Amino acid sequence: MQKTIDAVEKWAAEKNLLDKNNSFQQFAKVVEEVGEIAAALCKKRPKRELQDSIGDVIVTLIILSRQNGLTLESCLQEAYYEIANRRGKTVDGVFIKEEE
Repeated sequence: MQKTIDAVEKWAAEKNLLDKNNSFQQFAKVVEEVGEIAAALCKKRPKRELQDSIGDVIVTLIILSRQNGLTLESCLQEAYYEIANRRGKTVDGVFIKEEE
């Protein structure tokens, strides 16, 4: 996976320094791509379309993380650290964390 992340970072750097542009605009792109996931799920589109949409979200998150001096891996590690010992329950397929 790291090879692909490196390729995305290189691609972003070659596209008018996408990796150094406005983070809010990049975040808007993340939200747009998340919307495509929602559309693929709601409209029961082919799995390939869902896969592409999820991949697009990851690409936009790689760029957003780099714009802010982070890596996708460090962001994922931080998120996992936060949830690793989280307690809660699953309701209708959604994990609801216990209040602290």
